[in-house]
This record gives sequence, structure tokens and C-alpha cells, in this order.
Amino acid sequence: MSWLPARFVHPTRVPVGPDHHLRPIRGSDAEQDLPAVMGSRPRLWSIYGEAWGWPPVAMTLEQDREDLLHHEREIEAHESFNYALFDELETELIGCVYIDPPEKTGADAEASWWVREEYVGSRVEALLDDLVPRWLNEDWPFRAVRLIGRDLTWREWMDLPRIES
Repeated sequence: MSWLPARFVHPTRVPVGPDHHLRPIRGSDAEQDLPAVMGSRPRLWSIYGEAWGWPPVAMTLEQDREDLLHHEREIEAHESFNYALFDELETELIGCVYIDPPEKTGADAEASWWVREEYVGSRVEALLDDLVPRWLNEDWPFRAVRLIGRDLTWREWMDLPRIES
């Protein structure tokens, strides 16, 4: 059984305040994604490193493009979702939102998100923090979304029992 209803259509553009938006990430975003990720790598590793082993110490543009193409295929297949946060004209990738089927018991989806180092504590981060839980509850067919790093720490998430397949 799929984690999403067969007829569900995922959002393709979600406003984040008046000047920013989310949209599904694509392989063609690598030129903006790579500096965003690697420029915030120490903080991103402190969030995702132990759980996901990401981001790596070094990553080439081609490796990032392959990773984003993988995400693009997952989005198309409704297996998981990676939304990039952009300014209005998409000249700057500011962060990402991940929406995944649950790996751990007690939720029907798991989500996390980040912004680049220079946006931590900014208005756009506050808008994103406000938007994501509401958006997932209102526009997605979930009953119980686990917000990792928000509702519980990554350590607490890692200690939860895995879903048996």
C-alpha cells in the first residue's frame, strides 16, 4: 500500500511569505544547491549527519546533480519529496524541506527542513517554520506528521522503533 492516495497531486509551488516559495527540487538546481549545502555543511551535518550521513565532507557538482536527479525521480513517483526554498525569481536557493514516508512507528509522514547558514534567525526562516507544519496538515493527506528536529530531536527519532517491512 502506498503512503499517499493514488489520486494525490503534490503541490508544485507554495508561497512562503511575499518574496519566497517552495517548489520540488530538480537536477538542474545543482548549481544553486551545491553552494547552499556546502556553505552550511557544518550546521547541516550537526542536524542530518548521524541519521543520514549527509552532507558529505566533499561533493562535486556532478555528485550533487545526481543526488538531485534521484530526488526528482522520487518526487515524480511520489516516493518522497524534496522541496527547495527560493527567492521569487529563483536566483537563490535558500534551503530545503524533506517530506518522507515514515521510517519509524507512530507517524504517517516525517518531515524536516533547513535554511542556509546566513538565513538562520531570519524572517524567511520564521515564515518557513510557521508554514511547513500548517502546509503539511492542510494540503497533504496526512493524519500524523512527525516533524523531526522540531517535535522531537534527531537522537529521539533515531531511538524510535523502525517500521517492520
